Amino acid sequence: MLFLVRHAESIENATKYTGFYENPRPWTGSAAHALSRDVVGLTPRGFLQCLWLRQTLRELTGPDPAIRTSQYRRAIDTAVLALPGLSYEVTALLNEQHYGAATYMTKQELYATYPEGTQDRQTRKHLWTPPGADGESLARGVLRRATAFVDGLHTASAADVVAFTHHTAILALRAVLERRPVTELVDEARVRKTPNAAVLVYEQAEGLFHARGTTQPDC
Repeated sequence: MLFLVRHAESIENATKYTGFYENPRPWTGSAAHALSRDVVGLTPRGFLQCLWLRQTLRELTGPDPAIRTSQYRRAIDTAVLALPGLSYEVTALLNEQHYGAATYMTKQELYATYPEGTQDRQTRKHLWTPPGADGESLARGVLRRATAFVDGLHTASAADVVAFTHHTAILALRAVLERRPVTELVDEARVRKTPNAAVLVYEQAEGLFHARGTTQPDC
């Protein structure tokens, strides 16, 4: 079984438009990305969600699941709090989409600074490649990483794998696991994103993964 977990609520989630997305942005793109990756932790609500995950995952998984997490602090913190005392493997394959020089830019600032990417960002979000050398699109960069991660699951020795990751990475992983167009999942996410600390359950049979439901906290 595979359990995809979106990290618990982070400070960025809770204060997105009041604390991180200032206009003009006070950081360079590289500094903003480092802040997002290494500094942003969980809110008190996020800690409560981790307690819910601890009980939920204990009921869903076997006694010794393989744990994978992205390189971002909020995902690692969620893994450590949800499954305390267990070893985990950090992998860049589960990282959030890299927004490059646009990390933490408001849309207004982004369009003013990089007008050439406005149309893609507005109408073809999955194809939009953020500016800067490290920027990656959902349909190429993130989907490529998701494909590599899923390919690796076919040879995993553990019966259960728990993967702690991010909203955009989950879109790409779902596209691979459910064999659906990423554009369809992006459209669904415009209406409703995967909630923080939600657990998406997949069962592997005859080389394919099949969705078996989603559970989410009420806190």
